[in-house]
Amino acid sequence: MVDNNDIGSQMYHLIEELYPICRSITGDGVRKTLTIIKKHIPLGMQEIASGEKVFDWVVPKEWNIRGAYLKNSRGEIIVDFEESNLHVMGYSIPVRKRVSLDELRQHLFTTEEYPNWIPYRTSYYRENWGFCMAHNRYLALEDGDYEVNIDSSLEDGAMTLGELVVPGKTSDEILVSTHICHPSLCNDNLSGIALCTFLAKHLMESRPRYTYRFLFIPGTIGSIAWLALNEDKLARITMGIVVTLVGDSGGFTYKKTRCGDTELDAAVVHALAHSVQTFSVRDFVPYGYDERQYSSPGINLQVGCLTRTPFGEFPQYHTSADNLEFVKPNQLAEALSVYQRILYILENNKTYRNMYPKCEPQLGRRGLYENTGGSNERQPNQMAILWVLNYSDERHSLLDIAEIAGLPFEDIRFAADRLIKCRLLEEVS
Repeated sequence: MVDNNDIGSQMYHLIEELYPICRSITGDGVRKTLTIIKKHIPLGMQEIASGEKVFDWVVPKEWNIRGAYLKNSRGEIIVDFEESNLHVMGYSIPVRKRVSLDELRQHLFTTEEYPNWIPYRTSYYRENWGFCMAHNRYLALEDGDYEVNIDSSLEDGAMTLGELVVPGKTSDEILVSTHICHPSLCNDNLSGIALCTFLAKHLMESRPRYTYRFLFIPGTIGSIAWLALNEDKLARITMGIVVTLVGDSGGFTYKKTRCGDTELDAAVVHALAHSVQTFSVRDFVPYGYDERQYSSPGINLQVGCLTRTPFGEFPQYHTSADNLEFVKPNQLAEALSVYQRILYILENNKTYRNMYPKCEPQLGRRGLYENTGGSNERQPNQMAILWVLNYSDERHSLLDIAEIAGLPFEDIRFAADRLIKCRLLEEVS
């Protein structure tokens, strides 16, 4: 599907470019991120004003930060935003004051199990401030007063969403969604941003059967806002997938749609079974990424989520160890290849009618039964031809047949193409 070395490097370079930016659910970091993505794909950007009601939620005030530090009584910098943007709790209100160590401790966050890592913490919907730091540094804090300086702003502004529609031959849509609200975290979710960007580029180079709608949005509030403002578009969305956590070295994990037995579910599981060594499949639960918003009962889109190691199941999750060393170009490329394979299945999964259903048609005189070897032309799998002929009964799709036969979808699709050329099959409209 892809040149792993080249495409993986390109995806990794995009992650490198985005890594230093401090992102949140609103603010200039999000706009800068979307502007960089626009170098690769013609992304549209929409601003939703603070205070706008979206279902049961309200778009929050816009947060921006210019710098922050924490100094001890000797004037030494203990924590510096310039060193890592994870050092400041996301959405921290502006603060400039001196505090005691006891008061300061109420605003410090660490990870005891990994004492050299900085945790990622936020306080989006309750005004607060805080610093995140390595636990070893926390243990070394001395008694005395500390100077707190967080140069941030929290005021009326807007939340920014990115969207791209790749038109297809039909108006039926596949939704592809990724979140853009995390700061310097590479697997969660710069890897998802990179994959969606290059998947969109791939689709734009062809004329797909489906129309694809790509959303680059803040987690939770972004999908809620998009859904609230686009209810008139939802009937077109036949299925969707949430992309995140695709850059680590773990096996793949697919979280099924709320329905659990959709064409998308079958396509993802089939693609994984025939392309990777290790994967697992889990039932839908109403917790996780934005699939839970798309799958809420009043929306009820059939949206799954495909990751490598799931969130919370690798120690680097939401810490400074989710860095440029944690994601690998070859893992990114493999994930892109898997997603491309899934879309290939969905694009080509059609249902056919056997034009000669009474016994097998004579394949030899149509060049579909290879009596001798040595030909350079690719020949269809003989069993694939027989499976397609037998199950092309207007009730089974090609993916159904591939699953029944235990053969890769590509083999079934190729056999069907040859049978169509010989006028032994016709598509069921």
